[in-house]
Amino acid sequence: MKKFIISAITVSLTLALSACGDGDDGKDGVNGINGSDGENGLISLIKQTALPIGDNNCLNSGVRIESGLDTNSNNVLDENEVSDTQYVCAPTITEITAADIASNSYNPWYVDGAAEITKAEAVWEKVTAQVNKSASATKVAFAKTQAEVESLRGKAKNVILFVGDGMGVSTVTAARILEGQTKGLMGEENQLSFDKFPFAGLVKTYNVDAQTPDSAGTMTAMMSGVKSDVGVIGVDENIVYGDCSTVSGNEMITALELAEIAGKSTGIISTARITHATPAATYAKSANRNWEDVSDMPQSAIDGGCEDIASQLVNFEANLEARYAGINVDGIEVVMGGGRRHFLPKDAAFNSADAVSSVEGDRTDSRNLITEWQGQYPQGSYIMDKAGFDSLNTSTTSRLFGLFNESHMQYEADRENDIAGEPSLAEMTAKAIDILDNNEKGFFLSVESGRIDHAHHAGNAYNALKDAIELSKAVQVAVDATDDEDTLIIVTADHSHVFTIAGYPKRGNPILGKVVGVGSEEASLASDGMPYTTVGYTNGLGYRDLGDETDADAAYATGPVTGRVDLSNVNTQAPGFHQEALVPLGSETHAGEDVGVYAMGPGAQLVTGTNEQSLIFHIMEFAGDLSNTQ
Repeated sequence: MKKFIISAITVSLTLALSACGDGDDGKDGVNGINGSDGENGLISLIKQTALPIGDNNCLNSGVRIESGLDTNSNNVLDENEVSDTQYVCAPTITEITAADIASNSYNPWYVDGAAEITKAEAVWEKVTAQVNKSASATKVAFAKTQAEVESLRGKAKNVILFVGDGMGVSTVTAARILEGQTKGLMGEENQLSFDKFPFAGLVKTYNVDAQTPDSAGTMTAMMSGVKSDVGVIGVDENIVYGDCSTVSGNEMITALELAEIAGKSTGIISTARITHATPAATYAKSANRNWEDVSDMPQSAIDGGCEDIASQLVNFEANLEARYAGINVDGIEVVMGGGRRHFLPKDAAFNSADAVSSVEGDRTDSRNLITEWQGQYPQGSYIMDKAGFDSLNTSTTSRLFGLFNESHMQYEADRENDIAGEPSLAEMTAKAIDILDNNEKGFFLSVESGRIDHAHHAGNAYNALKDAIELSKAVQVAVDATDDEDTLIIVTADHSHVFTIAGYPKRGNPILGKVVGVGSEEASLASDGMPYTTVGYTNGLGYRDLGDETDADAAYATGPVTGRVDLSNVNTQAPGFHQEALVPLGSETHAGEDVGVYAMGPGAQLVTGTNEQSLIFHIMEFAGDLSNTQ
């Protein structure tokens, strides 16, 4: 039987049964009524059937048209009589209506962010007009710029968002100096890759219910344009933390989801678990950021129909299509990070080659989400080590799922100690872009350096700064691999930490060293007669001297250290040195001050001044026209 599919044609959905003459032997056969010798004539029938939204042959509804000869002369086209089938399908939806995103667009945070974009456009047009009046030469020079401002929406074919988790302004400054000193410079004059971006501003990071935020609420703001509460993912502030029943109706659509609907390729990279708060906010909806797998959820949430975050990642395509009738997406093309334990059953038989725990998997529902993903995408590549990563052919790889560690990936300084080997953040970024840029419609990519945050929590500046430097390298890879004419790159942080640069060290003094004042060669002494370091923490675990230890998490083996320590004979520049902390806590905390945001490419000029964190979504959506509204 022949089968055809005709897309994007408007047709009547009326059911019909029609007939026409086919009097093979009829001398005077007319319209199926045969002449005296027409006893072998057959009637040809056509049958039309309306198809609902979600039909396998017409995802956004349509009509099935079947035809054939009525061989049993019952004037009904039976299934065995169908010789030809055609499908006339309604076009697939590639944009979301205002009603579809009402939960986003009616939210005050969203409305304010959209208004800021309009205001920024007006400011740029006004500035350009003023400059144009100054001189004819200037007017000619700015004519192109003015035209670009007026037609800004949609100029970014590709959008890349880099998030340094916990990378506050002091972290950026210290990382810049450390990288410079590693190069043999004094340090302060050095520039990280994103320091060179033409536009920069500040972002206010508070959550709706918190002065000092967490990563779940902050990344939700960046991805949805709506600020939300501490500890919740992909939902607005009307959510009740930990209450499954309050998720429905409060879900936000994200920039990544809009990119999928628009036909772009999408990718998520993190050095943390891929189910951790920051990467999860690109794809998941959850009343609790800790519901990374079913074993983390209370029975009431499971019974209430809430889905764990790892499962939401694997079911992303189906979940998104179920939320918005008529769309047809192909799922996230690139996923790389840690967190294998949340995808595997709690059974040693499923352990990976580099499992650290005796039982690697955490799932108590016996599901193996890795094999489920492979079943959905048989042409995709699943990898779990550096060898598999290096062997990938990006020109033929259409889909990639990489889980490189049982939990978080290694700190950059500790990466060579990984059992199976892990790619660096820069390497993952390069590989992702090589795969995603095969789509002529462009791509959206979110890249998180997640372990800056973890090193700060452990009170270890060495690892925090090394991972921030690696983020800078990843940004440079993206700059080199893309064209600033069609790619918007934004670099920012979700929040900062209580990490300080203090004292009066002289220019070029080792940023991880003890304070040595201008004109001196000896360490400065505090009022207690002991030296002190340039960088330190307001709170946390405090002093540790672990020598060459490159795993910052080793700090948690012992409790907080209170009071001052004599550092006279301690190498404070060693990887395992953990700075002193004023207030002893089991873990160092986030801070509440603004963080930096840096941008280049189409739409980058919208990154200026001090803004709500939710504005980042609006800049990405506007520059990339992710909602297809131009």
